[in-house]
Amino acid sequence: MVKGFSESEVKNDKTIKEFKKEKKGLAAFLKGKKFTYTLPGKKQINIFGSVVLALNIILVLMVILYLNNQGFHDFIFNVGR
Repeated sequence: MVKGFSESEVKNDKTIKEFKKEKKGLAAFLKGKKFTYTLPGKKQINIFGSVVLALNIILVLMVILYLNNQGFHDFIFNVGR
């Protein structure tokens, strides 16, 4: 006999069913639904990557403009009020 395992099969199905709680709210609504997640395709990855890079470049340019151009600095300062 291997340590940690019993030779006889134990039937505890009744006690396990008693402890199961019924789902409520959103979980009960989604219980019967089947959702599958699919990985994004190459085209979608390229689009999101391009958007993120473009926004980062715009942010860097605006920070440089904020630090070097007094008119833009004043505009941002007054808009933030």
